[in-house]
Order: sequence, then structure tokens, then C-alpha cells
Amino acid sequence: MKGGLVFKVLKIGPVKIKLHRPMDGKVKTLTIRRQNGKWYACFSVEIDAVPLPPTGESCGIDVGLEKFATTSDGEMFDNPRQLRQAEKKLKQHQRRVSRRKKGSNRRKKAVRELARCHEKVANQRRDLHHKVARSLVNRYDLIAIEDLQVKNMTQNHHLAKSIADAGWGNFRLILTSKAESAGRKVVEVDPKQTSQLCSRCGAEVKKKLSQRWHHCPVCGLSIDRDVNAAINILKRAV
Repeated sequence: MKGGLVFKVLKIGPVKIKLHRPMDGKVKTLTIRRQNGKWYACFSVEIDAVPLPPTGESCGIDVGLEKFATTSDGEMFDNPRQLRQAEKKLKQHQRRVSRRKKGSNRRKKAVRELARCHEKVANQRRDLHHKVARSLVNRYDLIAIEDLQVKNMTQNHHLAKSIADAGWGNFRLILTSKAESAGRKVVEVDPKQTSQLCSRCGAEVKKKLSQRWHHCPVCGLSIDRDVNAAINILKRAV
């Protein structure tokens, strides 16, 4: 592999590896695995946490399907719906697999192509999670999120695919991990009625999922539904 580094691996010998980025810290373990016809070397390293300087800022995060995430400051991160975007191509690969004779080399090749398509979707979703989490951790000392039971929510057959495509559970893990290493705090709060209560006066304002705007008949607050929910989430955390 051109431009790669050579590592001496116990019981295997010299292995040429192309690093995606420089490694910091002390290497503790190395796992070599094959996935979809490609070989990967996964290093785990031990490094000291480097806390970020405090900003004095806090925010609440409301995750959703219309927008991937909305902050209590009104910032919105788009939901690219990677799985939905790739559905047509995935179905084509799936049909190609079903047409191939079982056990044939052509079927094995078609299975690899299907797996690579799924892998690309997963990588795109993970990339979004890392970018959003990094943006939040860099700017806020305290980040409040809903303690969502994603597994239970996917039992809704109308929304299951969209919820799985958003990957809220993995995003929460990535956000918590980055916050811990940066000396930030992530607080999980009860998600009950965060969208139905007015963030200014606390009045209950019933809304269907299709209603994207919050109008409070009591205090007159008019605000985006997700921003209203994010403010309520922050209030519960502080």
C-alpha cells in the first residue's frame, strides 16, 4: 500500500498499514478484521483527557425526524435521511442477490456489493453524529438531552425505519463520549411532554406530530415546536 507504515504484529509479522490520521498516546491493542472484502486495522490507544476551556454556555437538544437535532438557541441540524436516500440502490442490489444462484461466485460478489452499500450508509450516519456532537461539545459546558427509550419507540411500525435511520442512540453515545473527554457535562432528562408544554409559561398546549409550530393561547408565545421542546429540556436539566 503506497505511503503506508509497517507495524510488526505478534504471530503475524510485518503488516503494511495506511493510517487515516496520526495516532496519539500509547497503543494498547490492535484488532485486524476483514469486512466486505477489505482489511482493517483497529487500534485502541491510551491518552490523557484534554478538557476544553469553559464557555459558560448551556443548551438543550431536541432530536427529531424533521430536523436531526434542534438546540434551545434555535440552531437546527438537518436530517439527511441516509437510508431513505440509498433505498433505491439498496433494492437494486438486493434484487441482484436474489437472482443469483446460491453458492455461485456471482452471488458472493453481489452480496459483497450489497454489504458495501449498507456500510456506506452507516459511515455517512456516523459521520453526521460525530460532526454534530463535536460542534455541540466545543461550544457548551452543559448539554441536556432527552432520555429516550429508542428501542421502545421503534415498535411504532410507521416511524421505525425513520427512527433507525436517524440513529439517536448512537448519537447519544458519541456525544457523551466526546463530552467526557472534553470535560463537558451531558444531562439526560425525562422526555415526557417536552413538546406539549409552553417553555415560557408552562401551559399545556396539545399538538399533533404534524404541527410544527408552537402557539401558546395563554402567554402568546409563538415559536418553532422543536425549539420550544429544546428549551424545556434545558430547563429540566438546570
